[in-house]
Amino acid sequence: MPDRTYRPSPLAPVQRIETADGWCLVFTRDLAHPIAKVWAVLTSRDQLREWAPYLPDRDLTSEGPATVGMLDADGTVAQSMPGTVLAIDPPRLLEHAFGDDVLRWELSPIAEGTRLVLRHTFADGTLSSALAAGWHICLDVSDALLAGAPFGPVVAEKARDYGWDELNEQYAKMLGVPPANIQ
Repeated sequence: MPDRTYRPSPLAPVQRIETADGWCLVFTRDLAHPIAKVWAVLTSRDQLREWAPYLPDRDLTSEGPATVGMLDADGTVAQSMPGTVLAIDPPRLLEHAFGDDVLRWELSPIAEGTRLVLRHTFADGTLSSALAAGWHICLDVSDALLAGAPFGPVVAEKARDYGWDELNEQYAKMLGVPPANIQ
C-alpha cells in the first residue's frame, strides 16, 4: 500500500551522456542533511535496505567484492549478481559495480547540507528515462529516511504506485528520448 503522504519531489537535474561502452546518467540532488549522515545511507547495508533498489551482502565501506541482490516489489531479493566496490574515499566518494552497471556517488558539503551527484553508467540507452524515474523515487525515499520518516524501499512494480510512470514520461521529455517501455 503506498504511503499516501508521498508525492514525488520536483524533477532533479539530470544529464544523459554517451560513453564508449553505453550511457551515463548524471543525477544531482541537494539534501538538507550533513554529509556524514548521507554517507551512512549510501554505505550501510541496514540503511540501504530501507531505500535502495539493491541490497549488498555487506556494508559498502571498503573496496572489494560484494554480492548485490536486486529487490522485488515485496523487498525480497529477486536476482543476485556479483558486485565490486571499485573506489572509496569516505565521506566523499563511493563507486561500485553490479552486473554491467557502475554507480559513482560523489558527496560534497553545501551550506544547506550535502550535494549528491550520482553517475550511473549502463549499456542500454533505451532505459534512460526509466532509470532516471527509478532513481528519483529512490532518492526521495532516502531523503525521507534521512529526515527520520522512513517508509521502505519503493522498487520494481511497486514504484508505479508512487508516480513512476509520470516520472518516466517527464524524464523522457527532459532527456529528449522516448519514454522507456517497461512492463
